[in-house]
Amino acid sequence: MMILADKLIELRKKNGWSQEDVAEKLDVSRQTISKWEGAQSVPDMNRIIRLSELFGVSTDFLLKDEMELPERIETTDTDETIRRVSMEEAVSFLDFRNLSSARVSLGVMLCILSPVLLILLSGAQELGLLSMTEQAAVGIGTTVLLILVVIAVALFVTTGLLGSRFSYLEEEAIDTEYGVTGMVRERRENYRHTFYTQLTIGIVLCVAAAIPILSVSIFTTNGMAELIATCVMLVVVAIGVLMIVRSCIIWGGMQILLEEGDYTREEKSQNKKNAPIATIYWCTAIAIYLAYSFITRRWDISWIVWPVAGVFYGVVAAIMKLLRSRA
Repeated sequence: MMILADKLIELRKKNGWSQEDVAEKLDVSRQTISKWEGAQSVPDMNRIIRLSELFGVSTDFLLKDEMELPERIETTDTDETIRRVSMEEAVSFLDFRNLSSARVSLGVMLCILSPVLLILLSGAQELGLLSMTEQAAVGIGTTVLLILVVIAVALFVTTGLLGSRFSYLEEEAIDTEYGVTGMVRERRENYRHTFYTQLTIGIVLCVAAAIPILSVSIFTTNGMAELIATCVMLVVVAIGVLMIVRSCIIWGGMQILLEEGDYTREEKSQNKKNAPIATIYWCTAIAIYLAYSFITRRWDISWIVWPVAGVFYGVVAAIMKLLRSRA
């Protein structure tokens, strides 16, 4: 048996529309559509009539709980196939996103922290605070750097392999079984405060990470203080990024199952088209980061490549979307 809320979700997804699309067509807010689909409120009779006209179904079908969905509605893209997602698959996917959030965020954190020992040893050796040769200091620091990077890469690769069975959720149109959407929405609401809190703290930490270096440059010219300030900056950035990445992966998993935000059917189609460009772009960013870091040995500032690359990728994606809309 299907209730009105489930029917609205099913019909919306089969038409490839987001909540924003339906809200615009009915001249209501997205929050109103969300409440209808979450069974938190019921549309009045005028809205029921408009919904029946919009989806091409009878008002009896919408109002009577015992009536099941009619034959599948064809999507606007005749080549599009819709994958059915069971409750078991949905729960497994959310559990995997929780696991991957810890592994991926840890890997990113290790990459950011990887040059800390190299900076300390090299700087201390140059200042005469360590009784070892420059070659030894650089060798030890570089070895630890590579070990941390290898661990991070292993985390990324193994996590990617474990999650390959769920890749269709991010790439294809999906249709969830009864109860899945309600379960995901409940989890999302329970996690909303944590997500906003961790995201805010992470962003604040990344912005505040420059304070130690700025403070040292203003109040002292001590070389060791500058080294420590640089390492503290990297540690703070690493913690901030870990919180951002972890919370966004968990939140994104729920958005994927609901086909909302960056994972609507239209966005999935765009992401498929952008995939080759994204691969080339990020491979280039990695090459620039490593080349600049190893050539200049300025690990204290080379990390800026990543936020800059992230901003420019958003610009590139927007340009590609604009070009396709005009094609």
